[in-house]
Amino acid sequence: MRQALGRGLEALIPGGGEKLAAVEEGAQAVLSIPLASIRPNHLQPRKNFNPAKLNELAQSIKENGLAQPIIVSREAGGDAYELIAGERRLRASQLAGLTHIDAVVKDPLPDKQRLAIALIENLQREDLNPIEEAVGYLRLMKEFSINQTQMSEVVGKSKSAVSNTLRLLELPELVQKALEFDEISEGHARALLAIQNKSVILDAFNKVVSDKMSVREVEDYVRALQGELSPSSSKKRVATKVKSADISSMESTLQKHLGTKVEIITKKSLTKGFVKIHFYDLADFDRILKMLIK
Repeated sequence: MRQALGRGLEALIPGGGEKLAAVEEGAQAVLSIPLASIRPNHLQPRKNFNPAKLNELAQSIKENGLAQPIIVSREAGGDAYELIAGERRLRASQLAGLTHIDAVVKDPLPDKQRLAIALIENLQREDLNPIEEAVGYLRLMKEFSINQTQMSEVVGKSKSAVSNTLRLLELPELVQKALEFDEISEGHARALLAIQNKSVILDAFNKVVSDKMSVREVEDYVRALQGELSPSSSKKRVATKVKSADISSMESTLQKHLGTKVEIITKKSLTKGFVKIHFYDLADFDRILKMLIK
């Protein structure tokens, strides 16, 4: 069972925990409001929503109803609302074809408190991917001038867990994007963090994806790069086909130009091959396509 959201909020905003705890315990009325009258939270920490999981949630809502109401604030002078917490539930309800949704309606809130509620709710529900979680920690730490120890108390996790998550933001942007979109796991990303040089991380990342390495294989490969394993012992787990410096340089140039992962795969003769360009959603695809046809 997740930690109560109010406890985290109380650590940031005195009295905020009691108010939100009352909401969670049902002390505040739940209203049925039109979906069309709700606008997204302009401070929403989540950027990506897995379509398959949204469809699963939509099906569950169709069959069983909404398990917990969303939280909204009433816009001044009207019947419009802004979402505070529960965007997955809101989107899934729209997919389910609902016209109204159960919501706890709060008075207008300052942006700082709205951000805290949205971030903590997502963090404690484990609704964020690792990069969104790290960005959420960083945002809360900056907004409320707290350190990692205090952050761990807010979200009910160990200091080392918070620290390890924040370290993911040290990875090159390309690797962070791959982690956001499940191209690699958090275990893969943590293994790559052991490499100090960012260009070497990118080379290793390309190999991880092209060879479909397991986390254990990545760990062995990274240790081999650092000289902690003999090449022969690493070769048993990871069959490496080292790319030439020219190919690696061309990959790096294309990646910087296109802003996405690029692989150059050559045939045995090295005179033939193909270029593999990754995209992470349709908007990313359109962006890359426009750059290519200029």
